Amino acid sequence: MSTPVVVSALREATAAVIFLHGLGDTGHGWAEMLTSIRVPYVKYICPHAPLMPVTYNMKMTMPSWFDICDRNADLREDEAGIKASAENVKGMIEQEVQNGIPSRRIILGGFSQGGALALYTSLTTQRKLAGVVALSCWLPLHKSFPVAAVGMANGNTPILQCHGEEDPLIPSIVGQRASQRLCSMVSPDILTFKTYPGLPHSSCDEELADVKRFIEKYLPRTD
Repeated sequence: MSTPVVVSALREATAAVIFLHGLGDTGHGWAEMLTSIRVPYVKYICPHAPLMPVTYNMKMTMPSWFDICDRNADLREDEAGIKASAENVKGMIEQEVQNGIPSRRIILGGFSQGGALALYTSLTTQRKLAGVVALSCWLPLHKSFPVAAVGMANGNTPILQCHGEEDPLIPSIVGQRASQRLCSMVSPDILTFKTYPGLPHSSCDEELADVKRFIEKYLPRTD
């Protein structure tokens, strides 16, 4: 995996956000967006997905965390690819722990395919996280839960789920179903699901403001 884009903290970094982009994108776009809502003591890590042929996109090669086999992710899923990418993300978390940032001071997030991977990784890692941000996404391999989630470290970790009400690629009902499934596995009172009227498969200023408030709440200043 190539070197991620890092938005350095404005002063000593005491916390980190690892944010995973969507299909066909790179870490650069989200690095720019996160810079606009940066918190001074937080560093933002935006990795790039590897290039691979994507079945749903006529096997075109593009940045992708795992293969998308069908528009309806419940029908056919790249289980091996999802699990392999989740292990890579867990490696990123471990790297930050080695760098001196405890996992409880790390928020894992992502948009679309990246958000799906962030959710799956948070439910399967043994590292306790500060929070999870899942934008315009679904819950992959949900049929493997609660088996895969037994004894999970993040059953009480706050989750912010956001979705555009006019999303034509991943309809908001898909996000709602993911939220319902998550509520059967984690504490419902720590999960927030918010929709945005008129928003397609993208982000907006209101959503970014909500993400910033979530980061500030669950990665508070330590000095």
